[in-house]
Amino acid sequence: MDRLWAPWRLEYIESADDEEDCVFCVAAGENPPANSLLIHRTGTSTVMLNKYPYAPGHLLIAPARHVGAFGELDATEAAEIHVLAARGIDALSKSSDPHGFNVGWNLGRPAGAGIVEHVHMHVVPRWSGDTNFMPVLADVRVMPEHLADTRAKLLAAWSDT
Repeated sequence: MDRLWAPWRLEYIESADDEEDCVFCVAAGENPPANSLLIHRTGTSTVMLNKYPYAPGHLLIAPARHVGAFGELDATEAAEIHVLAARGIDALSKSSDPHGFNVGWNLGRPAGAGIVEHVHMHVVPRWSGDTNFMPVLADVRVMPEHLADTRAKLLAAWSDT
């Protein structure tokens, strides 16, 4: 049997529940780290690239306030997150020319949430034919672009939105 390796996945599997600081709260803080995947932030919300994306350009949009349940979002937070999702779709369209998008919330671990303590919305660009046998047979995703390159393109497009 041939083996397909995705060693980056082990880092995620081993550390998903062990993070000391909430990645969204760090991004919303006064001094996010230089290697942050932050794209945009306001006083109410943050937009960042997913460190473990389903597709290149996979965005996470979260309230700045540490909120663990969807129903705890106030009207301002909920509205701004959706406005930022639309802006993210526009920036991704300019920077990557995807054919479509998946947009939504994964609420709870069984629903696919990797970070359950801080609700967030996903914006995932999609291309015709981007689903292949790799995830089905080997739980491996092929990313054709490095996160740093995706971030640079998206930051340039974001400033134009």
